[in-house]
Amino acid sequence: MKLKFSKMHGAGNDFVVIDAVRQRVQLDAAQVRAIADRHFGVGCDQLLLVEASDDPAADFRYRIFNADGGEVEQCGNGARCFARFVHEQGLTDKREIRVVTRSGIIVPRLEDDGRVTVDMGPPRFAPAEIPFDAPARADFYDLDVAGERLAITALSMGNPHAVLRVEDVDTAPVARLGPAIESHPRFPRRVNAGFVQVVDRHRLRLRVYERGAGETLSCGTGACAAAVTAILHGWADSPLNIATRGGLLTLRWAGADSPVFLTGPAVTVFEGTTDLATLQTSPTLP
Repeated sequence: MKLKFSKMHGAGNDFVVIDAVRQRVQLDAAQVRAIADRHFGVGCDQLLLVEASDDPAADFRYRIFNADGGEVEQCGNGARCFARFVHEQGLTDKREIRVVTRSGIIVPRLEDDGRVTVDMGPPRFAPAEIPFDAPARADFYDLDVAGERLAITALSMGNPHAVLRVEDVDTAPVARLGPAIESHPRFPRRVNAGFVQVVDRHRLRLRVYERGAGETLSCGTGACAAAVTAILHGWADSPLNIATRGGLLTLRWAGADSPVFLTGPAVTVFEGTTDLATLQTSPTLP
């Protein structure tokens, strides 16, 4: 089966975006992994499917698959690319759209400066909503990881996040602690692990080890979670500029039950066609 796609990125977090409105698309986890493979496929952190919405209150449905083939609830950088894609492809002429995701409706808006702003909804802190194994909500949780006891903030931005403050993201043990946090048994659906450095009251630096994708150059929901954590604990104030390895994201949050607004770039790199019959994942040694 041949599929048309666009390769896009939001601050270096890269995507294969597929129009499932005008072409028939049925992908299993193995096919997603094959497309996402950076040596034998197209290569991406996540694959995004653009679908028609069966909800009259929304314009589209948005499905997100990590590079490991698993479907997840939310992706902030992907949401911006989604909005750019449907506009560039002529699927809508609206500059603000309502999109159904597995975690609810989000509202991306194309800005006059070329960036995209997404209303990501309010953060959720109740352990059952993250989900996270804890008897009650707390500002910080002790998490035993790889022989260390870490003080993390746990929250959901439509998907689960564990945020850890570090002195310097450049020397933070992301490769060592990231996988251990991601698969920690207290997070039954795994978790995105964010390592945040506070530069000043309006600037953060961030690295994220993403669930099902490993460390990425940028993570939109991770930036939301980092901003909420920094504002919640009094480390910083809204608005916040968050520097990721792939680029700059701007976050606004008024606190409490207010939505988090994420603004950043969404770039189309190229368009192409792939034949699923010819794709394979990275082989193992015989």
